[in-house]
Amino acid sequence: MPARIGVVTFPGSLDDRDAQRAVRLAGAEAVALWHGDADLRGVDAVVLPGGFSYGDYLRCGAIARFAAVMTTIVEQARQGLPVLGICNGFQVLCESHLLPGALTRNQHLHFVNRDQGLRVESTKTVWTSEYADGQEVVIPVKNGEGCFVADERTLDALEAEGRVVARYIGGNPNGSSRDIAGIANAAGNVVGLMPHPEHAIEDLTGPGTDGLTFFTSVLKSLVNA
Repeated sequence: MPARIGVVTFPGSLDDRDAQRAVRLAGAEAVALWHGDADLRGVDAVVLPGGFSYGDYLRCGAIARFAAVMTTIVEQARQGLPVLGICNGFQVLCESHLLPGALTRNQHLHFVNRDQGLRVESTKTVWTSEYADGQEVVIPVKNGEGCFVADERTLDALEAEGRVVARYIGGNPNGSSRDIAGIANAAGNVVGLMPHPEHAIEDLTGPGTDGLTFFTSVLKSLVNA
């Protein structure tokens, strides 16, 4: 029986169907989860997709963190449930305090949408274990509030603990501190990533298949758990 990966839909989610497709191409069953339902339906992992949850009113992700589904996700993530937050999902994870720091307005104040070079900095998370350390990949970015910021003490701790998951190469698209594109929690089961791996899963529709490895990595970790 294939692993079951839940994909949450919030009001304003944009990439939930794309994330479901990535889950299926990786070989898992995609399970639609609704923001107002606290029941995770027995899934083995969760993806918080990109988009504009609740219209990005107040701050990006600040309202979504209070959704019923997030109460359960936060509780189970702290017990080891794998959770991947993509773009807006990364913002939700920071607002929910599952990850440190915050995502702010791009320094150049413009929305950015382009294929982006990344270097995988950590393969010790359940979402990146199938990459090679230092592997360079191309995954699209599309954001207006993608600038990751944190105080220097937090940034130093992320670096020292190997919790920087990916870093921008070939130009920083949004001004993120230390070129950080994604981070993980201490246990490595929760990852936030500003680029969109679900848009790099097929040669036909994306810049290659570099993003699919995020989804195959978590499947292997679930098999080996």
